[in-house]
Amino acid sequence: MPYAAAPDGTRIAYQVHGQGDSGDGGVAGTGLPLVLLSGQSNSHHWWDSVRADFDAVRTTVTLDYRGTGESDKPDVPYSTPGFAEDVVAVLDALGIDRADVYGTSMGGRVAQWLAARHPSRVRRLVLGCTSPGGLHGFERDRSVSTALASRDQRAARATLLDLMYTPTWLATHPGPYGTTGDPHMPAYARGRHLTASRRHDAWEVLPDITAPTLVVHGTADLFNPTANAPLLTQRIPNARMHLIPDARHAYFEEFREVASPLVLDFLEAPTA
Repeated sequence: MPYAAAPDGTRIAYQVHGQGDSGDGGVAGTGLPLVLLSGQSNSHHWWDSVRADFDAVRTTVTLDYRGTGESDKPDVPYSTPGFAEDVVAVLDALGIDRADVYGTSMGGRVAQWLAARHPSRVRRLVLGCTSPGGLHGFERDRSVSTALASRDQRAARATLLDLMYTPTWLATHPGPYGTTGDPHMPAYARGRHLTASRRHDAWEVLPDITAPTLVVHGTADLFNPTANAPLLTQRIPNARMHLIPDARHAYFEEFREVASPLVLDFLEAPTA
């Protein structure tokens, strides 16, 4: 397992797949890599069900956030700007000067900081089911948060699955699910991730994003309310929005046949 060294020395595990996989954890050949950033308290396995869609045409790079997967798990404060610097460390370790970036959920929050603070490293940006955070962002309903925090773990998990997928999809896809959290993550790290996501506030830096941006959201997303999508679109220069009807938080998986081509068409479109 290859690792990058974060600015504070934390080891960040990363994975390279797709057309430019050199076979030794590096990037071979030509073509702009695509960085895939997963949701809160999840490792790179968040992307397992759809990664092949992007591997077919791109070198894809994922990482295990600190606190997840094979990365180190320091018991120190985490933040979305800090996660973005971990991504930069991975790009540096791979010798990647510039990449396209697709972040979903908390990964979209991380991607906002990456694109705003390191504009030369991001060519095109896709922000999925995410939020600007802070006072301007739309928070989920309190009843949703209360249900997710239930001491009844089975009930809390049922709530999470219902927020991620439609009942019709769940009825025909019994799992396991790669979007419901890293099962091997220590409790303290899970708490650190939750705090990092809750404290995210990129409102002031969103106008600094120079990469053409696609904002994608499901119209039935109650986990991260759909109202955040137009906020991001209006705040980021040269951004456009696509809403997927009836999709919940894990739109990229359940509505894969819509979402993956949508993202690839945006990334592969000729530069104006």
